[in-house]
Amino acid sequence: MKKLFSICLLIASVILFQSHAFAKKDPSILVFSKTKGFRHASIEAGKTAIQKLGLAHHFLVDTTENAELFTEANLKKYAAILFLSTTGDVLNDAQQAAFEKYIRGGGGYVGVHAATDTEYGWPWYGKLAGAYFLSHPEQQTARFVIKDKKHPSTKFMTDSVWMHRDELYNFKDINPDIKVLITIDESSYKGGKNGNFHPFSWYHNFEGGRSFYTSMGHTNEAWVDNMFLRHLYGGIEYAIGGQKKRR
Repeated sequence: MKKLFSICLLIASVILFQSHAFAKKDPSILVFSKTKGFRHASIEAGKTAIQKLGLAHHFLVDTTENAELFTEANLKKYAAILFLSTTGDVLNDAQQAAFEKYIRGGGGYVGVHAATDTEYGWPWYGKLAGAYFLSHPEQQTARFVIKDKKHPSTKFMTDSVWMHRDELYNFKDINPDIKVLITIDESSYKGGKNGNFHPFSWYHNFEGGRSFYTSMGHTNEAWVDNMFLRHLYGGIEYAIGGQKKRR
């Protein structure tokens, strides 16, 4: 009887340890940076910076340009998928279907910069990302206006205006359901084409999943800019959602 009790106690201890380890397991994200059009030189700097964010904030980061990883089984491993300046038609029909199912199952999406210059022939993706790229003027400094300070990606911003230099995208097919975090003041620079309503960072719940997009991130300098990195981390945190306890 005593031996049986000891065995039962050992089994219970192992189960408890495994349950605790599972509960404490850091979530993983997949950074996808395949390009079929223009390729941004800052992609490598972006990968490195996101990996550093993962180390600092306790999430794991895998990077790939292999679209064959977009299967239902593989995507289940990740709390969020980050499209890092992807361009062009990067997923085939089967891969698109797997990604749609992933989002509808509660997955997270993060789009950075040229992620909106991607998959123009897949309207579902455009709605998920929140808009499609239209054009951009030359790089310049512009006035960014913080519209929502409650979101994890903006709550640390004490000022209502942020002067920032980047490649300033104009957009088309803007999803009316997006929740705008930051707009850009077109009177502060040359070449804007969205008028008085020019969103630049946003988020929304979409078909069961969570989507965050920021148009920043064109330059290598952006990836060592603490303000931008805090903004991006907040977007990742939102996209990961309930799969990661706030730290």
